[in-house]
Amino acid sequence: MYAFLSELLSDKKGGAIFSCFGFWHLCYMFVAVVVAVTVIVCVKKKDRETKQKVSSLFINAAFGLYIADFFLMPFAYGKIDVEKLPFHVCTAMCVMCFWSRHSAFLGRYRRQFALLGFLSNLVYLIYPAGLMWYQVQPFSYRVIQTLLFHGLMTIYGLLVLLFDEAGFAWKRCYRDLAVLVCMTLWALLGNTLYNGQAWGHTNQFNWFFVTQDPFYLVPEHIAPYIMPFLNVIVFFVAELLVYVIYFAVKRTGREG
Repeated sequence: MYAFLSELLSDKKGGAIFSCFGFWHLCYMFVAVVVAVTVIVCVKKKDRETKQKVSSLFINAAFGLYIADFFLMPFAYGKIDVEKLPFHVCTAMCVMCFWSRHSAFLGRYRRQFALLGFLSNLVYLIYPAGLMWYQVQPFSYRVIQTLLFHGLMTIYGLLVLLFDEAGFAWKRCYRDLAVLVCMTLWALLGNTLYNGQAWGHTNQFNWFFVTQDPFYLVPEHIAPYIMPFLNVIVFFVAELLVYVIYFAVKRTGREG
């Protein structure tokens, strides 16, 4: 059984290789857009309970896929990939989005988690740089699992932003900043705990890009002191831009 699952899930090399903005990447994005539009159109006029159930369906699927990945990674990669621990914003927001639907306290931040999860997962869905490092075929488990996860998280975030009763309010945007600060501190904790050398292995993680600039524009020796603040600023500005778009569309709808 182990040999069968390992052969089924392991990286497939040679032949057509998954590439950013290549044919198969565009196909994956097209499917995500079609699913998102179809779901939005179908639930737009439904009652609040139905919208909540559909949103829960997507975050439950994303969370289930994330957890299942830890059990399948030994077959696919021969090990459990430590980098997939929930210290990156995409995976951390999956956990928090799921938890926020089962906790009264965290439920107050459901839209904030969804917004940050939507932006981070959408960016990765559009530019899955991590997948290109492995040079694998488009239907390898690694590609399917990664893009399916980010697609589910993107659609979930969109559903919450469009239909959640909490909605947007400028007076509550401080919560978005608070979530970003907590995410940064969480990522710093992860990098501090797991980076280093032991047992003949050296770990160099960069969860939430708080230790190094992913674009290598900030010098390496000062990046750890700048990136935590820069990340918060960039993501907070992006979230405020979503606020602006939301209220602009809402005002246009009233005037129309």
